[in-house]
Amino acid sequence: MSHFSQIKTKIRNLDSLKLALNDLGTDWKAGPCDVRGYQGQTQTADVVIPQDNGYDIGFRRNPETCDYELVADLQYWRQPLTVEGFLSQVTQRYAYNTVVSETSRQGFQLAEEQVREDGSVRLVVQRWNG
Repeated sequence: MSHFSQIKTKIRNLDSLKLALNDLGTDWKAGPCDVRGYQGQTQTADVVIPQDNGYDIGFRRNPETCDYELVADLQYWRQPLTVEGFLSQVTQRYAYNTVVSETSRQGFQLAEEQVREDGSVRLVVQRWNG
């Protein structure tokens, strides 16, 4: 029986996910790579975050939803944040990178960025017509 848990996310863009992990200072490897779990069990993921304890955290694309889900043996979770806290930070940075990338693609430039007391980020983008 597998010890792996799959946690759904709304992450769909692999490049924005990788940028989010970089923003958070997370060491990761591009896949496909094995996520190591209990008693040598593995699952393949598109992004793998090795942990010092020999067990990994991964993100893999769910072919049915096209979202990337977090895959890990949660019994061996050894991160400074809880799973929920980690996913919250990843999701925020993912959203940031997705907005910046998409607005840039549409010809906008980032004019202002403000991190508020509650941790939310306010972005102002602009485009010059000319």
